[in-house]
Amino acid sequence: MGSLQPTTREVPTRRGPARVHLHCAGTAGAVIVLGHGAGRGSDSADLQVIARELPAGGTTVVLVEQPWVVAGRRVAAPAKHLDEAWIEVIAWLRAQGLISSGRLITGGRSTGARVACRTALAVDAQVLLLLAFPLIPPAARKDPQQAATAREVRMTEWALVGDRPVVLAQGDRDPFGTAPAIAAALAGAGLAATALVSVPGADHSLLARAGSAALVDQQLIAAAQAAVQLV
Repeated sequence: MGSLQPTTREVPTRRGPARVHLHCAGTAGAVIVLGHGAGRGSDSADLQVIARELPAGGTTVVLVEQPWVVAGRRVAAPAKHLDEAWIEVIAWLRAQGLISSGRLITGGRSTGARVACRTALAVDAQVLLLLAFPLIPPAARKDPQQAATAREVRMTEWALVGDRPVVLAQGDRDPFGTAPAIAAALAGAGLAATALVSVPGADHSLLARAGSAALVDQQLIAAAQAAVQLV
């Protein structure tokens, strides 16, 4: 059981070309498709460690770069555009025979996690893997009404997942919300995560303070493996 060399392909969408980085396992198994955040593409450390480690265990990992990143723009596209491109990319992956086992896990970090929630039904994801879910932007915390609105919007998006299992990995010093804060928000909305991993020492980028990077990587790998076990 092994992994193949990663390959990169461009995928046409109505919002312009997206880019996929295919980290294929040597055997047919689960497929994890992950999107990036609003600040950068799929080169973030959390996405990279999952893509590097999971294929050797039989899980294919696909990192998706949205059209706005491929086009070199600095500002993320509107949510509707992100969702449309995401749905088309996953349809392309299916057409290529890369998702054929019915064992699809979708997710991503930050904004990518929100996209995965909003589109879970449309792409028929069996499980979601969310990284650094952005509960409340730091700027919104200064105004109680803005904070409440942001929380409500995120919980409405999470509710779109329905009864699909969700694995969440959240840094314990994430200014957008820690694991306990998200758990409380979910409970208040009558929702829950199947598994919630609080990553010690990690911030919103899921980067650690000096000396704990290996522990963060272990937690991220464990979260991804937990998602695989649910499909």
